[in-house]
Amino acid sequence: MMGKYMNYIGLGSGMAVAILIYSLPLTGLSAEGKMAMSLSLMTVVFWAFQIAQAGYISGLYLALLVIFKVAPADVVFSPWIGSTMYLVIGAYLIATAVKSSGLGERIGYKFLLKYGSSYRSVIISIFVLTFILSLLIPHPWPRAFLIMSIMAVVIKGAHLPAEDAAKIGFTVFAASVPISTIFLTGDSVINPLAVEFSGVKVSWIDWFVYMGLPSIVASIITCILILLLFKPSVKISIDKKDIENKLSHLGTLSKTEKLTIVWLVIAVALWMTDFIHGINIGWITLLIAMLMSFPVGGVLKKNDWASVPVQVLLFLSAAITIGKVGAVTGMNTWLAENILPSTLPANPFLFALLITAFSVLIHMVLGSVIAVMGITIPTLLVVTQSLGIDPLIVTLLVFTAISIHYLFPFHHLNILVGQGEENGLYSQKEVMRLGIPLTIVVFLITVGIEIPWWKLLGLL
Repeated sequence: MMGKYMNYIGLGSGMAVAILIYSLPLTGLSAEGKMAMSLSLMTVVFWAFQIAQAGYISGLYLALLVIFKVAPADVVFSPWIGSTMYLVIGAYLIATAVKSSGLGERIGYKFLLKYGSSYRSVIISIFVLTFILSLLIPHPWPRAFLIMSIMAVVIKGAHLPAEDAAKIGFTVFAASVPISTIFLTGDSVINPLAVEFSGVKVSWIDWFVYMGLPSIVASIITCILILLLFKPSVKISIDKKDIENKLSHLGTLSKTEKLTIVWLVIAVALWMTDFIHGINIGWITLLIAMLMSFPVGGVLKKNDWASVPVQVLLFLSAAITIGKVGAVTGMNTWLAENILPSTLPANPFLFALLITAFSVLIHMVLGSVIAVMGITIPTLLVVTQSLGIDPLIVTLLVFTAISIHYLFPFHHLNILVGQGEENGLYSQKEVMRLGIPLTIVVFLITVGIEIPWWKLLGLL
């Protein structure tokens, strides 16, 4: 019942924010800019309160932008012209192939048989498996649910109490957060989106060079925190016989699995060499996914299109459009001039500290990683442009701050999708327990790891 009232409260709050913003005398902001700000903030409030599924809210926002002539339709729907949307489509289809072929499940069972012997080894195995699969499945949600299905065998075989089952389930989805940022294709939604916002051409190898070390450190710290904060209530004994039975049911490596391996090898090779052939990873991902359905591909079937979530595509489109519409209407410039300080510290460590604090604060309020990137990055780029700071530095600082930060489940979709008895078995309690110290880790990574690392690389 309370959830129903919260929906109405969110609806009223979003509409009130839109009306208030539009009625304010915002000097220097055009009528289109004011309308863009009104509709954008209303949409963000709707997202935060989850008054409806995010895809419906996003579709409403896109439609209103066109109806009220805030920006031309080719600007509003410009995300569909670039490669990002098609990268997401291809990523979901490849993830479906890995899962439906049984290849991902086989990898998981084999890994657990060799390395899973205790609670501690299972927690570490989750992180290692997530890392391995992040090269093969270019989206964190299918990876997490696949690993969760494997962990369900461990939980059932070890007869774990609900308290300990929740700890393992939470680890699966918590591990997906920092590990997804190691490779450019680790999260086919937010990673390429950050690159797009920066306006800088970044290859697959470039991303790994810039973000690999900081993200690996963040992953290791997250793993250590989980081991320290979520100790098992009972001694856990892993039933490897049960895992062996599950593996035996898969039989020998099937033709479909072999074909999937071939396509994955081709995909990874093309992703890693994009700086040589110059083809955007979005088009590579889409191409591989399409070829996997052809007679020579033999992996994807016509029903696999159902795995591509239209609502996610609309949500992504709306989040990108916030920044693009903000640019053409002057909203981004106005926000930069009136909200952010006119001067920023020249010291890179203080600069990173300020950018991180600002990003985390906005993320705490708005929640959505994509929405915060859509508003924060374009605004900060306006301020830092005159300072001669590489836009990629600003973008990656904001990206890191909000992509590995969460306090509540709604702060990160990787965490939100796993919450509940029917998914990852955990509740908001587990999320907050890790989220509080993780906020400190965010500053450690951006200020203490990224700035020295980028200075060493010559990026700063």
